[in-house]
Amino acid sequence: MSKKVIGVTFIIFASLFSNAQDQKVNKNKPASIALKASILNFKKTPLTEGLTVSTPAVGVQFFKGIAPKFDAVVNLDFSSLKYPYYVSSKQPKATTNAIYAAIDTRIHIKLATDDKSIVPYAILGLGLAKDATNFTGYAPMGLGVQFKAKQGSFLHVFGTHNAEASKLTKMHTNFGISYSFPLKLKEKKAIALPIESVQADQDDDGVSNDKDDCPERSGLLKYKGCPVPDEDGDGINDENDKCPDAEGTVQYRGCPVPDTDKDGVPDDQDKCPTVAGLARYNGCAIPDTDKDGINDELDQCPAIAGVAGNNGCEDLQPKLNSIAAALKFEIGQVNINAKSLQGLDSLVQIMTLYPKTSLVITGHTDNTGTIKINNRLSLLRAKKVQAYLIKKGLAENRTTLIGMADAQPIASNATKEGRTQNRRADLTIKYE
Repeated sequence: MSKKVIGVTFIIFASLFSNAQDQKVNKNKPASIALKASILNFKKTPLTEGLTVSTPAVGVQFFKGIAPKFDAVVNLDFSSLKYPYYVSSKQPKATTNAIYAAIDTRIHIKLATDDKSIVPYAILGLGLAKDATNFTGYAPMGLGVQFKAKQGSFLHVFGTHNAEASKLTKMHTNFGISYSFPLKLKEKKAIALPIESVQADQDDDGVSNDKDDCPERSGLLKYKGCPVPDEDGDGINDENDKCPDAEGTVQYRGCPVPDTDKDGVPDDQDKCPTVAGLARYNGCAIPDTDKDGINDELDQCPAIAGVAGNNGCEDLQPKLNSIAAALKFEIGQVNINAKSLQGLDSLVQIMTLYPKTSLVITGHTDNTGTIKINNRLSLLRAKKVQAYLIKKGLAENRTTLIGMADAQPIASNATKEGRTQNRRADLTIKYE
C-alpha cells in the first residue's frame, strides 16, 4: 500500500508543478518555503477507551502557485511518539518513543487571490508517514486561513483531518501554524537609459512616446497610453467590470459566481446550493446511506446502521458479553458447560458475518491455588474455547489467547459465589 501512496503522491505533485510552468499570466504565488509548528492528535481504538494521543510536531512547507486561487504545497512533519499505540493482527503496540516523519502533497483551494489581506482556503492532499518500522498512508483534508505579510510572506493557520489510506494508519488531526518566505525577492525595475532617437509613437495609439507610459502597447490617452486596466485579472477590463477587485465571469459582468451556502462551490455548479457540501459531491454533503450519523466516507458498513466507535459497523461487544456470561468453569477444570455451546455456535455465525474482525479470548481463575497453576489453568480455559470455535469453522488466525490467572476478578473471592463468577472466559471483539 505504501508504494502505491508514494507513486500517487509523486504523480500528483509532478502534474501540479508542470501546470505551474504553463501559466502565461503569472499572478500566482511564487515559490516559497515555510517553517511550521503543529499538534498531532491520534484517535485511539475502542480497546483503548476512545481517547486521543496529542504530540507536538515541527516541519517545513514548500508553496508554489499553480493558478491565482490554487497553490501546490509539499508538507513535511517530524515528531517523537509511540506509534502505533494500538494492537492489531498486523502490528504490536509500540512501547517506546521513536521518530515519526510524514510527507504529503496537497492543494490549497483559495477563496480569493494573494493580494487580499485574509484568504480562507480548503486543503486536499495525499501523504505517507514513517514510524520506527512501518510506512502508513493518509489523506489530509481541512481548512485554513492565509494572512498577508510583507515582502511576499504569509502567515498560515490551518487544521486537517488526516484520513486513513492504509491498514496500519489511524485517522488523526493536525492543527498548526506556519510562516512562509519567498525563495526569490521581487527584482527592482531597471532604470531606462535615455535614447537619443526614438519613434514618435511606437505603438500607434495616438499617444507620443514621451507621454506614453506603455510605449510598446496600444492604449488610451486617459490611461497615459496604457490599456484599460484589469485589476482582478479576470479578462474583463475595469471599465466594464462591476466587481473590479474580485475575479469574476462575463455572465456576471465581472463579478464572481455567487455561492449561497458558502461551501466554495459556485451556485451554477452546486446541486445543493442552499446546503454546504463538497466539490466532489457537486456541492452536496457527504451521503450517509444507513442514516447512522456516520458519513459513507468514514463508514466501513455504509449499508448497515452502526456506531462511531466501530467505524459505522454494528456494536458486537454486547452480544459477545452475553455469550461469555455463560462461560463458567468448575474448580480446577477446563471443560465447557454444555449450556454454553449454543452461545459459542452463534459466535461463529457472528464472526462469519463480519470477516474483518478478530477475537480475543481471555481465561480467568479464582484465587485458589498457586500463581503458576492458575496461569496455566487460565490459558488452558481460553484454549478450550478456541478449540471449540475452530472445530465449528472459525479460522485460528482470527483468535488471540490470554491467560490472566486471578488478576482480574469480577466478584469477591471471599465467597463461593464470587469465586464461581471469577472462573470464566471473556470474549472481546476487535475491528481491523
